[in-house]
Amino acid sequence: MVTTGGRIRLGLRANLAQFVLLVAVNALVGGMLGQERTVLPLLADRAFGLTAYTAALTFILAFGATKAATNYVAGTLCDRFGRKPVLVAGWLFGVPVPLLLIWAPSWGWVIAANVLLGINQGLAWSTTVIMKIDLVGPRRRGLAMGLNEAAGYLAVAATALATGYLAARYGLRPEPFYLGIAFAALGLGLSTLVVRETSGHARLEAATHTARPDGRHDHLHAELTNRKVFVQTSFREPALSAASQAGMVNNLNDGLAWGLFPVLFAAAGLSVAQIGVLAALYPAVWGLGQLVTGALSDRTGRKPLITGGMLLQGGALVLVAEGDSFGVWALAAVLLGAGTAMVYPTLLAAVGDVAHPAWRARSVGVYRLWRDGGFAVGALAAGLLADAFGIRAAVWAVAALTVASGLLVAVRMYETRPQVLSGAPR
Repeated sequence: MVTTGGRIRLGLRANLAQFVLLVAVNALVGGMLGQERTVLPLLADRAFGLTAYTAALTFILAFGATKAATNYVAGTLCDRFGRKPVLVAGWLFGVPVPLLLIWAPSWGWVIAANVLLGINQGLAWSTTVIMKIDLVGPRRRGLAMGLNEAAGYLAVAATALATGYLAARYGLRPEPFYLGIAFAALGLGLSTLVVRETSGHARLEAATHTARPDGRHDHLHAELTNRKVFVQTSFREPALSAASQAGMVNNLNDGLAWGLFPVLFAAAGLSVAQIGVLAALYPAVWGLGQLVTGALSDRTGRKPLITGGMLLQGGALVLVAEGDSFGVWALAAVLLGAGTAMVYPTLLAAVGDVAHPAWRARSVGVYRLWRDGGFAVGALAAGLLADAFGIRAAVWAVAALTVASGLLVAVRMYETRPQVLSGAPR
């Protein structure tokens, strides 16, 4: 166990109470996103009359672009002001979101709500990721990310299912969004009153940081400017850049699933309740799977899970494009969730492996800039393709891109999992 003055310690066991609290907070962050998964694509068609796919997906474009930019800023803000103030600020931006969705008289209000939701997710989710990496140290990084992302996406799934039920029973507004009001109030209260600052843990790890035996990261010293962190994470460093492109394509898939799958299912005659089940099934498998895959990557390595997960997602999307029934689409949702579970926490763990503790928060921010930029790219590309060639053609195109991304990881990424000594903190 690593200690300093008997006060700050690295490791999951030493910080279990705060770690569990942050898992709960991130579940609430996920719930804020889940309130939209089932209802909003249907609301675009039935309440606002948006028949063009590109127009209907503008809410995801606004969300993805805002969240991506906020992710980048979040890492810098966390290094400058500390983690907790950024987390609290994220929740302050989230409070108005369900109210705007309930009262929206026009689609412009929905877009405004999703700008605020993007800021909420970018600040709050990014910060919970950084704080958990701070707490656990290098040995359990994959497990920490698996638990973090599992909590968030299980909450997305549960909320998508719950809002689908509420929408089928009471209508598309306002009842489904009451859950968002409760999530925002709880998240803001816990983050303000109970969560503690973790930047001291990052400083401790930086002070005790050891280089890789193979010398691969020797050039990535602690003194990097923001510009150099961006260049290394985005383009130059092989593992970091491979992770950034894979993350972007992964969330391009999620944007497609969020915005177009409910419309495809509705056109095939599925009920709102069935669409809610499918909208929940994909993030549910994704969330549960991360409880296994995050920890598994600590033992078997990051690269095999990332490569295999991207290829599995591509195959699942082919099944969506060719399917025409609830059963086929349910199987596709399970496979898509499994592939995403293999990739999502493992990519974050890989970034944490490579980035030096002194600039890790900024590197995570850059990675999440690219990853969540996939929402915006996916919304725009999928909308244009669907308007020009139909939804199924758009799904096929994204499936091909996903397979290509997995092959690029196989070629460019090296194994990043650190060889940690047995005496390292747990």
